[in-house]
Amino acid sequence: MARNAEKAMTALARFRQAQLEEGKVKERRPFLASECNELPKAEKWRRQIIGEISKKVAQIQNAGLGEFRIRDLNDEINKLLREKGHWEFRIKELGGPDYARIGPKMLDHEGKEVPGNRGYKYFGAAKDLPGVRELFEKEPLPPPRKTRAELMKAIDAEYYGYRDEDDGILEPLEQEHERKVIAEAVEKWKMEREARLARGEEEEEEEVNIYAVNDDESDEDGAKEKDGEEGQQKFIAHVPVPSQQEIEEALVRRKKMELLQKYASETLMAQSEEAKTLLGL
Repeated sequence: MARNAEKAMTALARFRQAQLEEGKVKERRPFLASECNELPKAEKWRRQIIGEISKKVAQIQNAGLGEFRIRDLNDEINKLLREKGHWEFRIKELGGPDYARIGPKMLDHEGKEVPGNRGYKYFGAAKDLPGVRELFEKEPLPPPRKTRAELMKAIDAEYYGYRDEDDGILEPLEQEHERKVIAEAVEKWKMEREARLARGEEEEEEEVNIYAVNDDESDEDGAKEKDGEEGQQKFIAHVPVPSQQEIEEALVRRKKMELLQKYASETLMAQSEEAKTLLGL
């Protein structure tokens, strides 16, 4: 028994089909939606495009078509979607309904809105293609930031370095480094000393005791200590201390200079200085 496809290709079948189509001109969809000026025809072409989209969406559900065929089908569907948008805009211009506003959203077989990026949609098996799945994976949420109170819970003496020596590792390392630095400093000092001796420079290495007290000073201090009360702290003056009379004279001189600067004119002060110079004061 012949197949239906073979029956359709027979001469009789083709002759019969030609008779049926005789006198009929198959109308083709305009390439541009702006070429259509009748609202019923625009509605017709929109329904035709929707039918083509439905067929291709059914075909793209088959993952065994291969990557290249699936990509081609997905591109064709997106192209038909753009064309459908043009016809909907033309229908609105001709006074028809606004399908872009009242039309249903495009959903997949699971009832979810078709995912896409910047107007390009992915259907059926196209969503599982390499490089496409990563586009729809949501990034994990960043970990929540800790509050100041939570951060302070982890702060103890070890945070401030008070327990660095407890492990028994840091202290020996510090001692070793200290000995090394001291040895380097001593070696540097010896080399500088030898260099100075080689140049013929004499060194004065007399040790001076800054806390030494002369005999005369010790006698005076001993007399003062006898007069003082026992048990009080004793001080030794290593610099000359002015007496009360010298302090009063210095204050009087300072006061005189302030008064002269305040009330005397520059000419008078110059004359006074000149007189002192002549008198040898």
